[in-house]
Amino acid sequence: MTYLDYQASTPLAPEALDAMLPWLRDGHANPHAAHRDGRRAKAAVELARDHVAALMPPGGMLAFTGGATEALNWAIKGSDGPIVTLPTEHAAVLDAAAATGRPVTMLPVGHDGLVDLDAAATLIRPGTGLVAAMLVNNEVGVIQPVERLAELAQRAGALFLCDAVQGYGRAPVPANADLVAISAHKVHGPKGVGALWVRSGVTLRPLLHGGGQEAPGRSGTLSPALCAGFGAAAMLLATRAAADAEHVARLWDAAMARLGTDWIVNGSGERRYGGNLNVRRAGLDVARLMSDLRDLSFSAGSACASGSGRTSHVLRALGLSDAEARSSIRLGFGRYTAERELLEAVDRIDAAARRQRVVA
Repeated sequence: MTYLDYQASTPLAPEALDAMLPWLRDGHANPHAAHRDGRRAKAAVELARDHVAALMPPGGMLAFTGGATEALNWAIKGSDGPIVTLPTEHAAVLDAAAATGRPVTMLPVGHDGLVDLDAAATLIRPGTGLVAAMLVNNEVGVIQPVERLAELAQRAGALFLCDAVQGYGRAPVPANADLVAISAHKVHGPKGVGALWVRSGVTLRPLLHGGGQEAPGRSGTLSPALCAGFGAAAMLLATRAAADAEHVARLWDAAMARLGTDWIVNGSGERRYGGNLNVRRAGLDVARLMSDLRDLSFSAGSACASGSGRTSHVLRALGLSDAEARSSIRLGFGRYTAERELLEAVDRIDAAARRQRVVA
């Protein structure tokens, strides 16, 4: 099996597993308890917090959550006022914004997936409460100009929420953000833990009630094991940043060189994270392709909407037709992807796509 679905979830780093095992096996104490075992568990959580926060801007606090979906919901539902966001955001942002009942304005994006900054300067106006934008898009890998959007939000007196789930440790988190959501399992950590970074002075209403164990107001017992795994993954992001970036760039160049001109990249070809290769081919039957290549794990779109039968809302927002969106696939790769296995997968995908055309 060749795994090429890094945007849905990344392989667990061995170092993260090693950091978790002692707490899964022996560290059963509640980290919020006052006795010695509880204090030891608490120390492990705080060490992990320091490692995760080291890749965040200064001047804020980091609260662990059950994942990025919780973090995004907390940031959106815990704030006030009209919301401005992009139609290419993750469903956790779009659905949470809709659930608030507050006015929601969508900023237009171009065919390249990048926000229209002129329109943003007009639509992010005084009275806006929250502007939410993704650092690296989970479906097409486009890197948004989030620092500029944060500037526009601040000028209007609004908070800026950055969904950094796909970009954390790989692209700079905007130093002028007010709220930043991240997830461990997108960066070779465990599933079931994420975090919300909150700038000092920003207050949010709690999303969960029942103890307020995490400042600034998140309730629930933390898992030292999951936190430790997240912390270890964050340490690796910091120490391996240059090597990971070089490896991903090499994989991108190799894959692009191998794909023929019949394949078209969705979204900007320049302003993007190279570990996300979202491409389309005219007339491609993606369901058949995936059936023919069952030992390759890749995506026909966002894993969060798979099985819905709907075309990707992100690709539609870029102006693609339903036919173009349905003929698109996403290959996600990174640290643990060997160049040989990626190129073999690309060759097999291309060959299977060509066979479809011959049969047709």
